[in-house]
Amino acid sequence: MFIDSAQIAVQAGNGGNGMVSFHTARYVPAGGPDGGDGGRGGNVVFYADEGLSTLQDFRYKRKYKAEDGTKGGRKKMAGRKGNDLRIRVPVGTLIKDAETGRILADLIEEGQEAVVARGGRGGAGNTRFVNSVRQAPKFARAGEPGEEYTLQIELKLLADVGLIGFPNVGKSSLLAVVSEARPKIADYPFTTLQPQLGVVSVDDYSFVLADIPGLIEGAHRGQGLGHAFLRHIERTRLLIHMIDASGFSGRDPLDDYEKINHELASFDSRLAARPQVIALNKVDLAKPEQLEKLKASLESLGLKVFLICAPINEGVPELIRYVAGVVRTLPKPVLLEDVKETAVYRYQEEALFDLVKEGEIYHVTGKWIENLVDSTNFENNESLQYFQRLIRRKGVIDALEKAGVQEGDLVALHDLTFEYIE
Repeated sequence: MFIDSAQIAVQAGNGGNGMVSFHTARYVPAGGPDGGDGGRGGNVVFYADEGLSTLQDFRYKRKYKAEDGTKGGRKKMAGRKGNDLRIRVPVGTLIKDAETGRILADLIEEGQEAVVARGGRGGAGNTRFVNSVRQAPKFARAGEPGEEYTLQIELKLLADVGLIGFPNVGKSSLLAVVSEARPKIADYPFTTLQPQLGVVSVDDYSFVLADIPGLIEGAHRGQGLGHAFLRHIERTRLLIHMIDASGFSGRDPLDDYEKINHELASFDSRLAARPQVIALNKVDLAKPEQLEKLKASLESLGLKVFLICAPINEGVPELIRYVAGVVRTLPKPVLLEDVKETAVYRYQEEALFDLVKEGEIYHVTGKWIENLVDSTNFENNESLQYFQRLIRRKGVIDALEKAGVQEGDLVALHDLTFEYIE
């Protein structure tokens, strides 16, 4: 089975908590704090492997989590970093944020890697909070949670040339004639339900040709095989547009040409601009005068047109030799202009907290607030003072006052609720 799309959930490792510890060696009565920092959580890393050809593995496993960092230790010992989770995917895999549709990585080369979810930073041990006034802090910072995302993974075939056209125009027959591929061939629509690849050799040059599932009107809106078709031609450098010249289908060949290109343009304007070569197939069944008129009409659009009969290899060698000469001069399309820039860590500037009033309670939420509350020892005066200074310095108090908080009102910070006192 050819699996070309999957949705999975990934979570990077959480950072380990910082340690609260004090040096207690013999003959050292005032050794001071020595709590170490927590280890960073592991990243989720995707890498391209030519040994894979489908996304079938993702049918059986949908959730992936990297290892958490460990807690800091005594004697200023840092916690161990969580191991990265490395997930292999086929070359040609596109990774998107399922919620926003943003492309996170475009893995087009063997061994190419992308960090998609970054592990949480480890918490600071109490050693980090020593200053001239606070000599023996009895609190530490909790580790930060790792990033987690729902990802849409798509495999786009890395074919050099794509065969396009309405169903049953002869694409599979052409592929079978010019390569060792053996696609299913029959006289009914949608014989090909998954892309078929073949390697075509011309003298000392070879290229990959893809017989891609048939296209119908409305494919850009998902009708028929829809996006499953269009997705696979995004990477091709040149398109062989096959048209049934016989007229036996009951369709107008010129109308077929226009409709296919309309679908390409509606899906992605770059596809409509991709170089095309026209292969008028089934010429043995066409009337000579109609064939010449059709060929002239297409050539007037600036298109190179070949007359072929794919099953018996008539006109095919000339078509393939021409295609090989053109393809070797064309650059490979890149869906993502700068993969490295888009695939690196995705920390973004965001508000430290959100403030909303529900009923009579002011709720202050956000990862920063959660981490601060989890890091505070509210039974320790120094830790409590540090907490109070930080929420004032980071604007929590100002935001509450701007929202109209009054003395005695209830304020909820994560899972901590208290009365506001001016």
